[in-house]
Amino acid sequence: MTDAGSEDGQAPHHVHNDMSGTVHGPSVQAAQIGHITFQVAAPPAPGPDVRPDQVPPLTVRFINRTADLARLHRSFGAGTDGSGIVRLGALSGLPGVGKTATVTRWAHDARDQFPDGQLYVDFAPLRDRVGGDVSEALGICLRGLGVGAEHVPASVENRAELFRTKTTGRRLLVVLDGVSEPGQVAPLLPGGAGSVVLVTSHKQLDDLVFRHHAEQVPLGPLDTEGGLRILADRCEEKADADPTAARALVDLCGGLPVAVHIVAARLITNRRLTVADLAGELADETRRLTGMSLRGEHSVSAVLSLAYADLPPDAARLYRLLGWLPGRTFDTATAAAVGVTDLEAAHSTVSALEAASLVEELSDGRFRLHDLVRLHARERAVAEEAPDEQRAVVERVITHYLVLTSFADRAVREDRLRVADVSVLLREFSDPFGAAAGPRPLEWLAAERTNILAVLREAARGGLRTPVWQLAEAFTVYFLHSRHLADWKEALGLGAAAASAAVEPAAEARLRSLRSRPLMDLDEFDLARAELDKAVACAEVGGRPDVLASVQEFDGRYWDRFDPARAVQAYQRAADLSTAAGLPRGTAIALLFLGRAQGARGDHASALRTLRRAHDDLTRLDDPRMAARALAAIGAAHDRLGDPHTALNVLEEAARQLREQRATHYEAEARITIADITERTGGSSETVRNHLTEAIAVYDAEGNPAGDALRSRLERLRDPDTGAGSR
Repeated sequence: MTDAGSEDGQAPHHVHNDMSGTVHGPSVQAAQIGHITFQVAAPPAPGPDVRPDQVPPLTVRFINRTADLARLHRSFGAGTDGSGIVRLGALSGLPGVGKTATVTRWAHDARDQFPDGQLYVDFAPLRDRVGGDVSEALGICLRGLGVGAEHVPASVENRAELFRTKTTGRRLLVVLDGVSEPGQVAPLLPGGAGSVVLVTSHKQLDDLVFRHHAEQVPLGPLDTEGGLRILADRCEEKADADPTAARALVDLCGGLPVAVHIVAARLITNRRLTVADLAGELADETRRLTGMSLRGEHSVSAVLSLAYADLPPDAARLYRLLGWLPGRTFDTATAAAVGVTDLEAAHSTVSALEAASLVEELSDGRFRLHDLVRLHARERAVAEEAPDEQRAVVERVITHYLVLTSFADRAVREDRLRVADVSVLLREFSDPFGAAAGPRPLEWLAAERTNILAVLREAARGGLRTPVWQLAEAFTVYFLHSRHLADWKEALGLGAAAASAAVEPAAEARLRSLRSRPLMDLDEFDLARAELDKAVACAEVGGRPDVLASVQEFDGRYWDRFDPARAVQAYQRAADLSTAAGLPRGTAIALLFLGRAQGARGDHASALRTLRRAHDDLTRLDDPRMAARALAAIGAAHDRLGDPHTALNVLEEAARQLREQRATHYEAEARITIADITERTGGSSETVRNHLTEAIAVYDAEGNPAGDALRSRLERLRDPDTGAGSR
């Protein structure tokens, strides 16, 4: 290790001048100026007997990265140099992820494997020396090998040549910490076979892989348990006092060891600060980076700024704007919308951010900013972008998602009722879902669900009323197939509020009536009734018969739960309005629900006739999903008419068709009906359990509380007395 009092890593000069000429310490050189004699230690002569040991010590216990250390040992430890070459490893990852600590720990563990010593260069303090960082790095290594300062050549080329000469025949470990460019590495490759060079960088130094066959060793953030081990090691008493808060605090650090060490230092240096207090402070995103600093001297923000400073201008700007991107993941097309650029340029700049370890590519091809990186990007955006740029970013992103979600909506069902007319907007873009190799619309919506919801939230906060309600309406197509009830409720709530603020009564009626669906599934019947009352009033004002018919249909679904007679009236009115408006699909859907309501009222013969007509019409209209739902209702009608055998056959076929259509919620309903009939008629208990188990899985995925009642029923079926199961 280089001593703090010595530039060249050797023993510090011991000089004492007492005006009498007496010198304490080694003295091999003397010079006299006037009557004062100066004597200093001469630099050692060049020679092979100097064994450098420059890797600095660890000052904190290293308690993680077991797998990463094992990999370094397998790749670079003793017994792995049979090829007689100089091996090169490149550790990359986010700033602050622990690259330096990992390579330092391994270097100390592997000290005996490098009999001729270890050299160490930290490029961070050399970064400001334009063109001189490599020269100084070579000087550090040469002096560490015993070359006196007066023998170190002036030029980089001559220093590199001498370095290769001095390292030939030696087995050394060379650690190059904080490398920012591949060109910094090549001159520092030693000449001795069996030597190892380990490089740390926040960049992915692909050129080292190509030119020098470097092995890439990426380091990711720690998991929660790894972060907790660091926190407990630094401040065990406070961490143990509140394990829940400690876990929350570590999660807020996002697996970055530097963040955990900083918050630990805050807890250590402030005796009154509790883990819960600090976790509460950092839970606020607007205060998190500020809270991860120590009196401005050490901070997560400063660590991330080192990587940011190395970015080219176009990548730096995209990085800043991505800090304002609602949502946690993005693809290249979204990046293009954020940065107002084309796909090719967006791909290039995203690649630059990935190479700098500031974005991570996920398994599905999307990208993600680490939470603390996102906050840092936002911090830089606030400091460097125009005041109105954040709103502009959100506006571009919601337009991007509105276009794609509208295309996806139409790809699923072209003739579905829509209030928003975005046809002019869509003409400006190509439909990705119409291409042969394009994404499947529902799968794309599933992957983007949390991002779309985040965009709706941010755009609503920004007062972007029209695109908010239009996106909320188009987004509903996803929830009609995959009923994530809480998200559906929130999305439609944001859309309805935006439509109301924009004074769009037809849109408000549509969105509020749709919102009654998740509210009823969540057993929030009073809220559902309130939404439907507002929807009816808005539909009467809106002047669109198709919207009024749809609202009547949703009104009927509410009354299905409480008053079958009123449900029949609502569905009949919906069917009449749809027929008058020339909407055959609307009529057929209203008839489906009318038939179900007739059955609930006890008029089973009429119900079966109505349901058969609805099934025939939906089949003719090429709507297999709704036709399968009608078939399930027909099966239930047969059971009410006293024909359980036919009912089970029809319901099994309906369940098969619904699964084929990925209508999992309605498949679950059919399976529950099958279980009911099977149990009532003395059928196989295993069949009953299997159907209930499948329905529970669907309801749990939806967040549907009805799953709890099914679970209790399943337990009773296993054993009426103990719930422990029976043979």
